[in-house]
Amino acid sequence: MVEWCLPQDIDLEGVEFKSMASGSHKIQSDFIYFRKGLCFGLACFANMPVESELERGARMKSVGILSPSYTLLYRYMHFLENQVRHQLEMPGHYSHLEAFYDDKKGVLPDSKGGTTTSQQPVHWLPSIHRYMYPEMKITHPAGCMSQFIKFFGEQILVLWKFALLRKRILIFSPPPVGVVCYRGMFPGTPQSYTFWCSVACLVNMLSFGGSLPSSQLTLSCRFFMEQNNRIFQTLMEVSASQDKTLTADHARGMGLDPQGDRSFLMDLLEVYGIDVMLVIDNPCCT
Repeated sequence: MVEWCLPQDIDLEGVEFKSMASGSHKIQSDFIYFRKGLCFGLACFANMPVESELERGARMKSVGILSPSYTLLYRYMHFLENQVRHQLEMPGHYSHLEAFYDDKKGVLPDSKGGTTTSQQPVHWLPSIHRYMYPEMKITHPAGCMSQFIKFFGEQILVLWKFALLRKRILIFSPPPVGVVCYRGMFPGTPQSYTFWCSVACLVNMLSFGGSLPSSQLTLSCRFFMEQNNRIFQTLMEVSASQDKTLTADHARGMGLDPQGDRSFLMDLLEVYGIDVMLVIDNPCCT
């Protein structure tokens, strides 16, 4: 249940489930990034044992905030961690949260594209920051490609293809889910992070754990940047040519297998609406 929020008239339907991952009762603390309408949220969870039959031996709460941008949310994680502990030890004392909300509240777009002068917190959710920096680069693990590659290793190639094809990717894991949220926030624009989505490419976090040597991480990042540029530059050049024909030699020049990556190329052309003719023939046997 939502125990407390500011402003009190804000729509927070379902946010109590997003701020506490299923299975959180098995862990002591965690943090969660989530989406609520047009806003991004960050909640910190904590679990404290208590001698209470009514609470069945444990008191669990989350304290969080909603914002129109997630790039600055991590700055408030320490505050949220302190406040959730405060709420566990002194339930019902919201003065710190009220002060935080009054200091950080701003103006959010409503669901119809207009604006509202209040923000969207909850007992656990109290605030939004006043200053937005759309040009600011992400400087925390959510935007760190090297960490992403280090975790997934060679399987990054599969995810890269799905990302280019704008497929939905579901990453699932038992709690704690905070680090998993970081894994799911790359690549793409902030608007592409739904945190709760349908299945198209399923990534089992329990199947990974290997890593690349640190000396290879920079090379890996550069590889994907150059690969993307090479692919789209070639496709644009072919689409601007007179015959608009994409051949096996073009595929090889892009670093792709003409046969093994044929379906990937076909999907890529469709997704981005690139007007070229793919003439890579399927192999035949006699």
